Amino acid sequence: MIYSLDKINEMAEGDQDFIISVVSVFLEEVPIDLEGLEKAIDEEDFENIYKLAHKIKPNVDLLGMEQTRAIALEIETLGKSDANMDAIKENFPMLKKDVHQVISELQKDFDL
Repeated sequence: MIYSLDKINEMAEGDQDFIISVVSVFLEEVPIDLEGLEKAIDEEDFENIYKLAHKIKPNVDLLGMEQTRAIALEIETLGKSDANMDAIKENFPMLKKDVHQVISELQKDFDL
């Protein structure tokens, strides 16, 4: 398991509905953002690369995905400069793999 509910549990203070709500939002929004990020990378749209990586970062952070957060941060930082497309393309597959793995784990773990 590459995610952790520690941060969410701390925020929820035992409220199971809150936890399910946070997980549901992750499952709804992050795949769309990830798809948009992939499209922005294909189109070398640095502004949207930056924006979408920035949007994904707190979502993966909330689920304790430290390595994935670091990759999103790296892509976000690289998106600020038009000179780093190779590095962005190098980092993206790991981000995509981690997010897809967590999506399937969350769907299974929460029966969503």
